[in-house]
Amino acid sequence: MPTPPTGRILVVDDETDLAQLVAEYLRKAGLEVAVRHDGTEAVAAVRDFTPDVLVLDLGLPGIDGIEVCRQVRVFSDCYVLMLTARDDEVDKIVGLSVGADDYVTKPFSPRELVARVQAMLRRARTGGAASAAGSRSAQQALVIGELVVDEDSRQVHLAGEPVALTRIEFDCPVTGSVEAW
Repeated sequence: MPTPPTGRILVVDDETDLAQLVAEYLRKAGLEVAVRHDGTEAVAAVRDFTPDVLVLDLGLPGIDGIEVCRQVRVFSDCYVLMLTARDDEVDKIVGLSVGADDYVTKPFSPRELVARVQAMLRRARTGGAASAAGSRSAQQALVIGELVVDEDSRQVHLAGEPVALTRIEFDCPVTGSVEAW
């Protein structure tokens, strides 16, 4: 029997008991889990914890789950599984259109949620936390003067300050030579 995938999961839900329940099921499956309870904390935690999968509620204090997903998609390629009580078709379409990879409505089966997370972890993903966690060999950051491009963490810094790039901007190949800069 194949071993289950390992990974880092960030669970974000303002319902503390529910977040802890989800986290416990994920931990029992051998996954590393962090929990946050509001949108602002969620964005910061994605930067710091670099999860492979973000389990995200839509109804959060601070900034809502839709805005969290939009902001996270600027700098992270982690999988996003929205876990929410909102079950209208429009909510699902909006969630998926802002970058969610899956959408599960409450009430839900914790075992099914774990299976969905594990299925995501089995799929190859370029960049993001999966590579930082060691699913492929780590690359050294590209350094050109004060510009530092770290492909593994998908972060760019100029003179020590972070540069916010969308996924498309980050993935865009540079044409020409370095001397042209």
